[in-house]
Amino acid sequence: MCGIIGYKGPKNAVNIVLEGLKSLEYRGYDSWGIAAKSNSKIIVEKKEGKLGNATLDLDSNFAMGHTRWATHGEAVAKNAHPHLSNDGNIAVAHNGIIENYQAQREFLTKQGFTFKSDTDTEVIPITIEYHMQKGYNFIEAAKRSLKHLEGQYAIVAFHADEDSLIAIRREAPLVLGIGDKEFFVASDIPAFLKYTRRVIFLEDQDLAIINSDLKIFNLAKDIPVKREISTIEWSPEQAQKGKFDHFFLKEISEQAEVVSRATAIDTKQIENIVKEIKEAKGIYFVACGSAAHACMHGLYLFSKIAKVHVNFCIASEFPYFQHFIVPESLVIAISQSGETADTLAAIRAAKEHGAKVISIVNVMGSTLVRESDRSILQGAGPEICVLSTKAYTSQLAILTLLAYALANKFEDGKAMIKELMRHIYYLTSENTRRFVRRLAEKLRYAPSIYLIGRGLQYPTALEAALKIKEVSYIHAEAYAGGELKHGSIALIEHGTPCIVFTSSETEKDIINNAVELKSRGAYIIGIGPKNNMVFDFYIKVRDAGEFNPLIQIIPIQILAYQLALLRGCDPDMPRNLAKSVTVK
Repeated sequence: MCGIIGYKGPKNAVNIVLEGLKSLEYRGYDSWGIAAKSNSKIIVEKKEGKLGNATLDLDSNFAMGHTRWATHGEAVAKNAHPHLSNDGNIAVAHNGIIENYQAQREFLTKQGFTFKSDTDTEVIPITIEYHMQKGYNFIEAAKRSLKHLEGQYAIVAFHADEDSLIAIRREAPLVLGIGDKEFFVASDIPAFLKYTRRVIFLEDQDLAIINSDLKIFNLAKDIPVKREISTIEWSPEQAQKGKFDHFFLKEISEQAEVVSRATAIDTKQIENIVKEIKEAKGIYFVACGSAAHACMHGLYLFSKIAKVHVNFCIASEFPYFQHFIVPESLVIAISQSGETADTLAAIRAAKEHGAKVISIVNVMGSTLVRESDRSILQGAGPEICVLSTKAYTSQLAILTLLAYALANKFEDGKAMIKELMRHIYYLTSENTRRFVRRLAEKLRYAPSIYLIGRGLQYPTALEAALKIKEVSYIHAEAYAGGELKHGSIALIEHGTPCIVFTSSETEKDIINNAVELKSRGAYIIGIGPKNNMVFDFYIKVRDAGEFNPLIQIIPIQILAYQLALLRGCDPDMPRNLAKSVTVK
């Protein structure tokens, strides 16, 4: 949620920050702002809405910016970050939530301070100002202020009369970029990837002080610390749209390469994880959103291929079930960003009971990677579109390979993935896009779409429904094929679009369900290996057995994209959504 970037160095900081904000808009786009130092004054520019082609004519080598996903206060200019202290000398940009901001605001108001916004963030610069009035310097005042603030946060701040940019994280992501006599601080790597691939992932309660050099102080341990510099493998080009109109379409088109990359996972690493799974007494998948649907596929795959029982729980609900966790338990957590607040809360609850944690993550150095006992890095590259496409199929590929490895058939699984490559290329081709657009034109005004599947096609239906409603805002609901007749079939009327996922394994039963819908007037769209007379529209996708989820979701990703375009929606930045959900 929200995007921060700060810069200190010899270049034009305002241009770098503005450019970085455009790279971070997938984290929030309700409003944006920039604060820069100029002649010992802080100049702030804040706007409501998306950045668009915004430019600023301001020269400074010291600046910060923020693009917002609103939590406290409406998405209007006064609530945009950065926020200033009452004397105008302290600027702060903040991600996360200050949970006790109301009490802190009341205290500061009694001390004579005033507030201009409705945000929780504004208490931060004013609390620092309060401590500076007590005689503390900027750095010490910032440290003391944090003792009064409850919640999770990533904070970047500076003072008009100081030569230091400070960055603080507590349960929210913040990464430093190390350049040639220049420093970057951001919520996510794409913000500065054009300038450097050398990064430091700040750990929980780290305070970074950036001036002519870099010092890091851990507030929990109350000591200076050294953090390792890592080199990111992502290239700047991977974080750009290139020839595509939208990141959504670009990332759909990258799926063959991304899925193929899953087969390059180190065999020894897989063997170690398989050993952990076999030794565990109670295995639990936890995740949110699309990653949760990948976990649901994992239940079927582990059962069918490896004959291993796995439990699944939505990450936000997992703490309510933690009573079953024992030291012999194993939690497998999946998150593209590795910073999903609910998933982190789930694994922390598990670790409190002594359980081991294995994670499948796309972002190197993320909090989930650092807090896991073992991790598999997806290698999907930066996923910029708010909707998950290539990261999701990467997760499916890895889970399927794990299931094959558990059954001592890892090489067989890899061979089957390689055989699918040309089919994935075809499904992401321009020919497929044109064909699916014909369906999108039929569905663009539909008030609701229903989707059904059985077995592995059920979680595919859930993910497909999520894709449609996330980006086109059409109400979409998914059901296991046998469940509609237990109540929800009452919603079906003449012309209601229903998407039916089929396979050779489920064809007989799911076609019967499709006939039940057709008899109530539904418009039936079939996706699978074989056409059927019950279908009004048919998309052929070869039968890939246990790998069906990898390829059957692709036409729906394209359908969601085409629906978004036809309905005038932004495919990369759907309303109310942000890429990395770092608040509970």
